[in-house]
Amino acid sequence: MTRVFAFLFALIFAAGAGIAQAQTAADPENTLVLELKTGEVLIALRPDIAPKHVERVKRLAREGFYDGLKFHRVIEGFMAQTGDPRGDGTGGSNYPDLPAEFSNVPFERGVVGAARTADPNSANSQFFIMFASAPHLNGQYTVWGRVIEGMEHVDRIKKGDPRTGRVTNPDTIVRMYVLADKKK
Repeated sequence: MTRVFAFLFALIFAAGAGIAQAQTAADPENTLVLELKTGEVLIALRPDIAPKHVERVKRLAREGFYDGLKFHRVIEGFMAQTGDPRGDGTGGSNYPDLPAEFSNVPFERGVVGAARTADPNSANSQFFIMFASAPHLNGQYTVWGRVIEGMEHVDRIKKGDPRTGRVTNPDTIVRMYVLADKKK
């Protein structure tokens, strides 16, 4: 049984038993599946704190935008960044940049945030997944999701230069999609 089917089975079982846990009782419409070469990562989206960012990432995932993109900046003990079609951290989608949706959710292991330039309102398509806590990011970047399963696969993403994070022959996103769109 794949991770996705196991996850869906767990959701059905939990709902039937009346057991709802915030970390695992995810809404398939607000859950992303990030396929990496080592396995699947499930990301619970947070439309309650970043509705515009969640809408954008779902739209791009549904368009296949993220499929094949590189993890161009990966710093061990900090984060893995992707979402740039140019593969160098300078690109984005054809859609306008998004306004900041800062919250009080802390940047801890597994949190997914929107990458941006020095302009707080410049997030577009790039995002990063935290390997560890980084309090200096709190309130400075938009949190739009959290890994709820498969963090061990994120940990296996090829790391880059310890200072710059630039990765030679980087790992890529095999596929990213909204769980509700999973083909039966």
